[in-house]
Amino acid sequence: MPNALRQQGPSRRAVFAIAAAAATPSMAETIAGQRPAPSAAPPVYERVDVSLNVNGRDHRLNLDPRTALLDALREHLHLTGSKKGCDQGQCGACTVHIDGQRVLSCLTLAVAAAGRRITTIEGLAPADGALHPMQQAFIDHDAFQCGYCTPGQILSAVACVHEGHARTDAEIREYMSGNLCRCAAYPNIVAAIRQARTRMERA
Repeated sequence: MPNALRQQGPSRRAVFAIAAAAATPSMAETIAGQRPAPSAAPPVYERVDVSLNVNGRDHRLNLDPRTALLDALREHLHLTGSKKGCDQGQCGACTVHIDGQRVLSCLTLAVAAAGRRITTIEGLAPADGALHPMQQAFIDHDAFQCGYCTPGQILSAVACVHEGHARTDAEIREYMSGNLCRCAAYPNIVAAIRQARTRMERA
């Protein structure tokens, strides 16, 4: 009886053989001691000339057409104020203005911004060296801690005021919800926007 039980079903060696035969070709080759065939080379994209107007200055760049605006700003123009956080449009750290509208530069192709007016945190303050009211308000209300998200927060906050969405604290929180602060300085950010809104409206 024990011998009969042992003879029922495939042996352990047979199970491994079946699994190897059913494996994908690359796995089967690996099991057989062979190297898998090399994968196809990635496609090569012809570089393009792109003209970007950033903070009032024109820049001529030769880029891979897939280059994100954030990478063009940081890697090619060395404007590192715009931060790379999630690189998926979730955190808002890369926020810049294009023609006065806030955009996520990690999701915007540089070629799509050609010929348009781009403003980063480096170009927000007036030319006389004074701080923008929003920058000063963030300092006054200690609306940052580590500071990593602050450039994106400020650019988004300026747009929030210009768009007319800073009338109440609830409205500010709603329209700033796309900018995350891991240090949780949200109450101070709301207070800073309230202060800056008054000064910006008087300007």
